[in-house]
Amino acid sequence: MDKMGNHPKTDYSRLVMGLLLILLAGLLLIDNFDLYPVDWGKYIFTWQTLLIVIGLILFPNRGNRTTGTVLIAIGAFFLAAKFYELPVSVSKLFWPAVILFIGISLLFGSRKQNWHPYKTGEVNDDLIDDVSIFGGSDQKFTSQQFKGGKITNIFGGSTIDLSSARLEPGMNVVDLLCIFGGSKLIIPSEWRVKVEVTSIFGGVSDKRKLPQTLPDNAPELVLKGLVLFGGVEIKSF
Repeated sequence: MDKMGNHPKTDYSRLVMGLLLILLAGLLLIDNFDLYPVDWGKYIFTWQTLLIVIGLILFPNRGNRTTGTVLIAIGAFFLAAKFYELPVSVSKLFWPAVILFIGISLLFGSRKQNWHPYKTGEVNDDLIDDVSIFGGSDQKFTSQQFKGGKITNIFGGSTIDLSSARLEPGMNVVDLLCIFGGSKLIIPSEWRVKVEVTSIFGGVSDKRKLPQTLPDNAPELVLKGLVLFGGVEIKSF
């Protein structure tokens, strides 16, 4: 188990995503060959199903379990509205549900996380614990035993400067969650960066000027998590 409490040998997000794609392929085959008369597209290719899929991807990660559960619950509720007639209009419930989701995520997320509309400054913490919801942050870490951490951007963005930091020996993990948001990470070119991020309509780009070779004992930073309708840019000075 690594320092973030994740099992490095198994990428659960990729496993869940793979199983969901296999299931989707099977449903498309059933529909294309008229093996079972169901209008799959009406229920599968919807924003409700997208929320459920995102929730399933996030759920296995202990740090994002609350967020995953809330997304699954919201998606399932609105998807059920397609099958059953509710006494109130679904459109009147959408924004209250979104606000409820953000509130629950803040209440039951990591106790160390502090929501902020905009945060900036120099930080000497060994761990990142940054949450930007409808806001942003601009922080410079100077820790000489940097261990990774967690960055969450929901309709927000952040700039994390690690140019003055040093990694602790071994593997150090940063868990990213970017939904309609993104991050810019300033990382020294002599660090080895391994990207294990699941990207859906988004991506991670490393634009650093890298040396031709890195020593075997070069410090390693592993980026994990989910980028949905967003992006992560890695740069160096």
